[in-house]
Amino acid sequence: MHLRRPRWLTASAIAFLVPTLLVGFATAALAATTALPGDPTKGQTLYSSSTCSTCHGPSLGGGIGPALHPIKKLGDAKDPLDPQYLISTITAGKNGVGGYGAMPAKGGDSKLKDQDIKDLAAFIIKQNQITGPVPLAPGPLAISTIEWVTVGILAMLALTYVLSRYNMRWIARKSGHR
Repeated sequence: MHLRRPRWLTASAIAFLVPTLLVGFATAALAATTALPGDPTKGQTLYSSSTCSTCHGPSLGGGIGPALHPIKKLGDAKDPLDPQYLISTITAGKNGVGGYGAMPAKGGDSKLKDQDIKDLAAFIIKQNQITGPVPLAPGPLAISTIEWVTVGILAMLALTYVLSRYNMRWIARKSGHR
């Protein structure tokens, strides 16, 4: 004898199960994202107006200091985007880590408050969450531009040489037929 379940039981199980799963997945996704320690918009303003961009580049691409987008692992932390690591690094500075020189405490700007440092950390974290191509810093961009212009000029010289050789042969053939 085969017992059938009532249709309402299956429908009510699905009606209960689907929202429960959606709430569970949403909660897990929210828990997986790191809460930002400050306001990234204020952090961006601070980054541009303070001494940060002098060493780390205007687009966080690095320079004298390591790149901050994508963030360079210096070997002194498991997760360089950990808010506490960034806050302590900005607050206390670093000395000779990862082959770079010294970073002064608060980037050499003694006017930075604790909330300012949290905003800077939030800005760095937020920038690293953005996916897609990273713009080149001015130095590497200039080098890349010079390389491609040089390649273009050399290709045009080679093409000019080949065409001139062909043209000279064509002229020689035509003058030989007279």
